[in-house]
Amino acid sequence: MKHKVMGVINLIHESDELERLTQSRCLATVPFGARYRLIDFVLSSMVNSGINHVAVFAHTKYRSLMDHLGSGKSWDLQHRQSGLFILPPGTDDIQEISRGDLYHFYQHRDYFNRSSMDYVVITRSHMVCNVDFDEVIARHLETEADITVICKQHEQPLSGTARKVRLDEGGRIVAMQDSYGRMVSNTSSMEMYVMRKELLMELVETSLAQGQDHLVRHAIFSRLDQLKVQAYLYEGYLGIVNTLPSYYEHSMNLLNSRVYKQLFFQPGPIYTKVKDEPPARYAECSRVSNSLIANGCRIEGTVTNSILFRGVHVEPGAVVQDSIIMQNGRIGAGSHVQFSILDKDVLVEAERDIRGAATSPFLAGKRKVI
Repeated sequence: MKHKVMGVINLIHESDELERLTQSRCLATVPFGARYRLIDFVLSSMVNSGINHVAVFAHTKYRSLMDHLGSGKSWDLQHRQSGLFILPPGTDDIQEISRGDLYHFYQHRDYFNRSSMDYVVITRSHMVCNVDFDEVIARHLETEADITVICKQHEQPLSGTARKVRLDEGGRIVAMQDSYGRMVSNTSSMEMYVMRKELLMELVETSLAQGQDHLVRHAIFSRLDQLKVQAYLYEGYLGIVNTLPSYYEHSMNLLNSRVYKQLFFQPGPIYTKVKDEPPARYAECSRVSNSLIANGCRIEGTVTNSILFRGVHVEPGAVVQDSIIMQNGRIGAGSHVQFSILDKDVLVEAERDIRGAATSPFLAGKRKVI
């Protein structure tokens, strides 16, 4: 990274329709891809782009977030010349917490003012992608934009809820809608914004003085005619994971080797919290095909087109198809699980038959016994 850039992962009022998957955790720490969390993708993208000062604006249910991120060591952010900062709300008052993200930015304005960085990259956590922010910054400077928004063009509607935008011939954003709306456009915002730090602080103070407290809706959308808001079109794989169907769809897409390689290794690797686990063990009677199996699993049954997180045990005669089994799950002998999402520590007793549908998978919450 040639320029001094700080990263901000904004978890304030993230769109969330993942039902019981986020009952006790924030959206950023929803498990994904056998051993990762959703926040790993944008955080790794920042680190791979040379952004080594990152703040995470936590909001609610952030205990698992702090446990997962720790000191930032897994992302090489624990050194004196770099840093990972988790900034929770400054108060427990419900009315204060319910205010928009600009208010929370203002509450932590000292963090911005003390930083020597010139630019800031603001993202959400639910965009599963692998972005070269160095290239985005270069395009931002080349176009002399006030704000650059990373966007994705698509022929078919994207799963998950996304904010549509409309561009002119020069790539400038001339219209923007909220996550829900009727705008006809094949371009969606990835909720990633690049701007000068001074401009961000000016937008924060000006908007709050006018009784407005949302970054996108108030500070950017209402100023499209005053600011040069330019789009950067991202060409890599994108999964917008903020609904249960989109979580299931993009998880299953990882079983496509082309998608897996593009998402996890291009332009750089995706990092996560390191856990020492023994290799997966496969019994002679096991049958596994087209699946992601994490370390620590013990497979004695049949696993097909599925994703198994660390420590999952599939007992003899059990069949797991088209499903996602999270950490330390146990599928009892002779049971059949299909089109299902089982959260951590779920126990399926012997001889059970659990079946959802591809468009509506069965979901079991943490530590449930079936």
